[in-house]
Amino acid sequence: MIPDTLVTVIVAVLGLLIGSFSNVLIWRLPRRESINFPPSHCPNCDHALAPLDLVPVLSWAALRGRCRYCRAPISPRYPVVELVTGAGYLILSLMFPYSQVGASLLGLCLLFTLLLVASVIDQETYSIPDEVSLPGAGIGLLFGLVNARTHADGLPVFAEALRGMLLGAGLLIVIDLFGSWVMRRARERSFPEAPLGYQQIALALLAGTWLGAWAGIAVGAVSVAVNLAARRAVRVPEWLTLGGTLLSLVLGTSGYGPGLILMVQGGLAAAGGMALLCGLYWWLHPIVTGQQEDDSDDYDPAAMGFGDVKLAAMIGAFLGWENLIVAVVVAIVAGAVLGVLQLLILKENRLKFGPYLALGALIALMFGAPLVEFYRRLFGL
Repeated sequence: MIPDTLVTVIVAVLGLLIGSFSNVLIWRLPRRESINFPPSHCPNCDHALAPLDLVPVLSWAALRGRCRYCRAPISPRYPVVELVTGAGYLILSLMFPYSQVGASLLGLCLLFTLLLVASVIDQETYSIPDEVSLPGAGIGLLFGLVNARTHADGLPVFAEALRGMLLGAGLLIVIDLFGSWVMRRARERSFPEAPLGYQQIALALLAGTWLGAWAGIAVGAVSVAVNLAARRAVRVPEWLTLGGTLLSLVLGTSGYGPGLILMVQGGLAAAGGMALLCGLYWWLHPIVTGQQEDDSDDYDPAAMGFGDVKLAAMIGAFLGWENLIVAVVVAIVAGAVLGVLQLLILKENRLKFGPYLALGALIALMFGAPLVEFYRRLFGL
């Protein structure tokens, strides 16, 4: 067995190197550039960078924050991302020793990198690239298999990772569905998507409330098939789907159906599954829905960014559903507090929820178990 101390040193150095690559992702993904070609170069003069220009932190410090070839300033974000990644990997290797979690440590480090990349991009562009969140969710599921083999305490096995992924996406998409419905004052969407979109998500939510997650997703898929056959968006009214979901939960509290808890879980998981199918479809087949978000008269308002939905799915896949709930609660509290401060100090009210979700995920990863246990003892669960 490799000593934990040696692993910690190796992981910290690896973090610095991965931090350097993270800067590539942060710069290129929002600009739709290849992460492989061309090789690293100065964005100002396009001169290719030599190996000595790419040493994490040290190159930036030796060059005093300027390009060696054109003397243009280099953003301090580059060494900051590298240092944060190295420090993050170091802390993770100390909290989750290799001797206890084995290869699962690699998954936790990868999660840290994905969260950091998503947060910085969201901070700068108000968007989270699908190239980060959707493959990240799939990788989280794969590490569910690794966790089962390594018997990593507190980390989800595959079934728990799948449940966390569906509930993560479902929780945030349901907040978006009802929040957007309120913002439209219960009016129907002006721009329904075809062949699949928010209407199918809402339908899966209603069906999943009564029939369970997989049946709910199947009902949503039937609606997709109808749209494909009709070659247009066949409307599924929200007074039926969202209103029906609220009525169903009221009936659930009265003893009807499979029970309130199972109804909530089934509806959220079904909505989350359909939301991920939408996200995957829109990623692989970008479509124009007819709405222009820069024209306030020509788009359906949204209460939650769809990138946050997919990011929550990734977090749920890596951490499981209990830690996902901790992450969302921390994100909401942090977002509320820091959002008010942002409004008071910067006079800016656009909230970037991705960084708060990432912060919540890290707190849940490191302290989720004692927080969940405290909650259970507090309420006698």
